[in-house]
Order: sequence, then structure tokens, then C-alpha cells
Amino acid sequence: MIIGADVGGTFTDLVGVNNGMISTLKVPTSSIQSDAVAEGVRRLSGGSTVRAVVHGTTVATNALLERRGARTALLTDKGFEDVIEIGRQDRPSLYDPFADRPVALVARADRVGVSDPTDLPELDGIAAVAIAMIDAHSDDRVEQLLRQRLMTSHPSVPVSISSEVAPEFREFERVSTTVLNAYLTPVTAEYLSQLEDELGAGRLVSSVSIMRSSGGLMSMSDAAALPAAVLLSGPAGGVVAARAVATQLGREIVISFDMGGTSTDVCFIERGIIDVSYERSIDGYACRLPSVGVETVGAGGGSIAWIDPGGSLRVGPQSAGADPGPACYGRGGRAPTVTDANVVLGRIDPAATLGGSVDVDYQLAVEAVRRLGDELGLSTTATALGVCRIAEDVMAGAVRSVSVDRGADPSGAVLMAYGGAGGLHATAVARSLGMAGVIIPAHAGVFSALGLLAAPPRSDAVAAVHVVGIDDLVDIQRVASTLGAATTAEILAAGHEPIRTDWWLDVRYVGQSHEIAVPWNDGRDPRVVVDRFENLHRRRNGFVRTGDPIEIVAVRSSTYGSAPIALESLAGVTTSSEVAAGRRIVVSASGGPVEAAIVPRAMLGPGATVMGPAVIEDADATTFIDTGECATVAFNGALEVSW
Repeated sequence: MIIGADVGGTFTDLVGVNNGMISTLKVPTSSIQSDAVAEGVRRLSGGSTVRAVVHGTTVATNALLERRGARTALLTDKGFEDVIEIGRQDRPSLYDPFADRPVALVARADRVGVSDPTDLPELDGIAAVAIAMIDAHSDDRVEQLLRQRLMTSHPSVPVSISSEVAPEFREFERVSTTVLNAYLTPVTAEYLSQLEDELGAGRLVSSVSIMRSSGGLMSMSDAAALPAAVLLSGPAGGVVAARAVATQLGREIVISFDMGGTSTDVCFIERGIIDVSYERSIDGYACRLPSVGVETVGAGGGSIAWIDPGGSLRVGPQSAGADPGPACYGRGGRAPTVTDANVVLGRIDPAATLGGSVDVDYQLAVEAVRRLGDELGLSTTATALGVCRIAEDVMAGAVRSVSVDRGADPSGAVLMAYGGAGGLHATAVARSLGMAGVIIPAHAGVFSALGLLAAPPRSDAVAAVHVVGIDDLVDIQRVASTLGAATTAEILAAGHEPIRTDWWLDVRYVGQSHEIAVPWNDGRDPRVVVDRFENLHRRRNGFVRTGDPIEIVAVRSSTYGSAPIALESLAGVTTSSEVAAGRRIVVSASGGPVEAAIVPRAMLGPGATVMGPAVIEDADATTFIDTGECATVAFNGALEVSW
């Protein structure tokens, strides 16, 4: 057996694959993530030895959001100690004078300007060190010397150097990424060590891999040394699986839609290519490591509905989390959430057991939503509908961000919804944007965990260059070959066989401040690079400057191994004709109560059709098919919803 384990805000999802057969499990997320992961692995494996565990973790993300990282020192050139605080001198919100940048992760007293690399500062109380010299992207000798001396004088203190973490120009982004990495290293390393101890007890697991933000796998030791590369570990798994299912169904343009307990993550996928970003801001901190181009909004099943000072109903980003969770969990939560609203509307079974472990308390959900409605002067039903609609508007904004805002028309795209709550809101979001349809894949409630098993081992590298005019790519080919050799060697060192290497060039017009990553393979004709750049530039910005000089500022390389599984090789969906559909009153989007068919997904085989209004219930997820909508089961078990 191999197991994918994805930690969410409410549940930890696990998928086991053994000889092509799938088994799934949800366990409540624990305060120490490794406890829930280890418990789930033991339960899913039945105590038998597991060949491999692939883990999507939020430990680095949570440590950053909660500011629980290590006390970090920054060593940089004298006079540049405040680069991480000065940033780009832009404001977080142009018209809000009270919106502040996040506090720097390194206190002013812990930033050291270095003029003599042989004169090391005192590091009393420091748990991690970031070294980021201003010209290290082109000359790393000072950084290497400083690290060597620090490792001798302070062997227990982890050191991150910018020439290895993010060897690119733009000193602010490089320094910020290096500081992020150092700040998160002790916390992440401690967690992974604890996880390894728990999973290794009794030889339970042979190997553990960690999902990296770029959509590939890395070893535990690499993740412990480069935690900034796993800041979007969890969402990447679902995006990988969404690409695989889209390819199976022949869908060219898909937007993944992962709605969990705390947030919703969306990503644009076109012709099997996942949108990957090389410059992200995570909670206000710049990070120059590749990551799937996910847009995250604080709207999930556990998102709390509240009233702002102006008297308007709002939803999120605050979340009830796993403990106490939504009011209907019966764990002491009183604030109404999106999940409570769905229970009130009948879209979630009032007598359901969510995730196989949490019994729904219908009355507690009604009381929580009623209290909110009393403040608004609305009925309980109208309030529940309002909560859902506002959450759907927030999520639709995220879909626009990854499509319209980047020059893509969502009307030709299909929304692929997963996560425990994705199927409850996907059609409303898709219809509001004029999209072509919705796909709810098989095993939607644990889809991200399944995607972890479909992700390949991956190694990423980048080198800063400066080539003005691209009539001759000889120098670029030389850099690309060096990078490709490095990423291939890293895959081999991890015990995998390299199967493919891809390259990208960061290209821009001379004088521009931002560049576009252009797909490229060693030996390509220069004219092809220009054409691809202009096509991407026109799509993203609406224009091109034909004839203007172009420059290349970075070369990127990624090498891949073989994924643990191929989704198409898994056993097909089985059905049970013995299960009969029931009926239940639900509230439709138009606001009226209707009698809906309650259909267990287990009874739906390929070719089956369900007309709305209906609720399709699975062991780990629920799908709401509203009036005028129709769901058809595809050959791979996915529900294709049209209207």
C-alpha cells in the first residue's frame, strides 16, 4: 500500500492505494498535525507495512500565518539591513491609510550589516540565520564563506543562503525568500522529524515524501532544509489530480475548485498545463519559489458568518476550524458557518455523520443561524441562503482572479470542484460566471490526498542571466544544460529515475519591471521564443510591442521522476444497485423549498443521470444539484453537471 495524507483545517484526508484498489479515510485534524497523520496511516493500513506515504502539510503555512517561526538573524551587506522592511515601497491597499505591511520577520536588532566576512557577529538566542548578500545571485563566495564559518562556530543553528534558496536578481524578493526559509526551518524540521519518528515506529512506513508548492514531490530532508518550497503543499495535490481527470475527460480548460473547511483554492489549467507562479506573496511576504498558481480565499465550510459595522452580512475569512468547529458539530461552537447554513437548507443531511466521525446536530445549526438572522431582521432560511450566496460571491472572485484578471475567458472553462464542500456550491459559482459546466470527480472529498499520489518527484533550479536580444541562444543553452544536470542529479540522489526535464526563460521587453516565464527546450529557435513571449504578453496584458528589444533575465529548469501512481490505472468505480434513493425537502437557490431526490453516489454507475433538484451523497462529500441542472456520470466516475 501507498498512502496520500493531506492535512486540512478541519479534517486530515487519507487515500490508500493497494494493487489498484482505493480506500479512503478522514480523521479530525489534531493540534499537532503528525498525530492525525500517524493515526490515519495506522487505521488505513490495518497495521501492515506501508511502502510510501506522500504528505501534503500546512505546518510551514500555519507557522507563518501564526508567526510561530524561529527567532532569525539576517546577515547582509552593510547598509542593506532594512531591505526586507523597505520592500518595494508600494502600499497594501492604495486607498486605505490604515492598511500596514506585515511586520518584518527579523527584528531590527537581529539584522547585521557585514563588511568583513571574517568578523562574525554574536548570535545569542538566535535559532536560525539567513544570509543574503546583495550580489549573491551572481557571486556566492561571501555567502559560502559566512555559512562555513557559522557552521563551525554554531553547528546547531540552521543557515539559509540566498544563492541556494532563490539565486535571482531583485534583492528584496531574494532576501525576503531567504528570510522566510530560515524563519520556518526549525519549526518544519522539528515537525518532519516528529512525523518520521511516529510513522517509522514499528517499521510502519518505508519512505515519506512531501508535496512541494510547485506540484512535485521532495524528500523529507529536502523539505526540512527548504520549507519555503512547501508553503502551498496542500493545495498543489488537488491541482495535480484535477489536471489528470481533465486529461481523462478531454477537457482543455479547467479551473480547479477546492473548497475545504477553512478556505477555497482555485487554479487555472489549460491543455494539461498547470499555471505556475514564480513570484508570490504569502500573507504579505514575497516568495520567489515556484508554486502552482493557486488563488486562496477565506471561504470554506467552517467560515464564520458575521455582521460588519455597517450592518452588512459577511462570510469569512475567520473560520471555526476543527475545534470547536461549526455549531452543528456540537463541540461548543456557537458562531454560524457555511456548513451550518447548508444544514439549515437541507443540503447536508440533518442526521449526517461528517467524515465518518462528526455527528451533525441540526438544532444547533438552526439556533446559530437564527441568532444571526434576528440581528439582520431576516428569517432563518433567508439568512442561510444569504450566507451561501455571499460565500459563493467570494469564491467567484477567486475564479475571476485566475482567469479574467490573467487574460483568460472563464466562459469556455469547466469548474472542477472537490473538497468536502466543493460540490455544494460549485454550480452556483460556475453559473454566476457563465462557465461551461461543472465536474465533481470521484473521491471528491479526499481528492487532494489522491492527487498527492499522482504527483511526480520534482527538482527545480533557477539561474539569473542577462541577455539583451535573443538572436543567439548559445549562452542560454549552456546555462540550461548546467541547470538540467543539477536537477537531474537531485532526482537521482533521491532514488528516482528522471523521465523528463523542462526549461523556461524569464523574458521581458527591455525596460519592463516584470517578466513572463516562456516554455522553452534546449536548442529552440530564437524566433519561437519571441513568438511565445508575444503570445503570452498579448494574453496577459492585451498588447505587444512588436520590434522592441527583448531580454532574458533568468533560466529555469525542472526535472521529474515517475509519479507513485497513474490515476487512469486505478480500479473503476463500483456501483450498488441495492441502494435506493430517498427524498428530502431542501431549499433551492431561488429560495423556495423543493422535494429533492437523495441519491447515494455509490449507486451511480457510468452513464447514470440525475436531474435536479437532488442531493448526491458520498462518504466524504456532498453534491447539490439544483432545479434545472443535470448530472451525468462519466466513465471514470466523475459527475459532469450541465444546465
